[in-house]
Amino acid sequence: MTTSKGSTRDAFKAFVSLTTRWMDNDVYGHVNNVVYYSFFDTAVNQLLVKADLLDVEKSAEIGLVVETGCRYFAPVAFPSAIEIGLRVAHIGTSSVRYELGLFTQGSEFSTAEGHFVHVYVARDTRKSCPIPEKIRSFLKQLTAEG
Repeated sequence: MTTSKGSTRDAFKAFVSLTTRWMDNDVYGHVNNVVYYSFFDTAVNQLLVKADLLDVEKSAEIGLVVETGCRYFAPVAFPSAIEIGLRVAHIGTSSVRYELGLFTQGSEFSTAEGHFVHVYVARDTRKSCPIPEKIRSFLKQLTAEG
């Protein structure tokens, strides 16, 4: 369910806990817009690492970011405990589109929402390749049907 306040927690399938850092705040006293992309990147990759689906140094296939976007509903500032909600909107042959929501700890509505597209490539050639079946199975669990 989306409102002008953002989505509620039940719109997401998994959550990753993070904290803002001192350096995240900008001169306007809130987390700078570009930092949200770092939060999203960290959440996606942390989820894959914890599921034993990504070895950042050795995996033969890796996901490279080809598209991102973000909408902001309310500011966040250091220090804050945050949670990134994740769901998978689309799984293609070699790509996956994640949708993410940033929640301050205990908040009902997201303060920002974004999307993040990975295209899987062979690490050594950087040529597009199918999403490995083990990863595909995990991603399906994060879809609306999963």
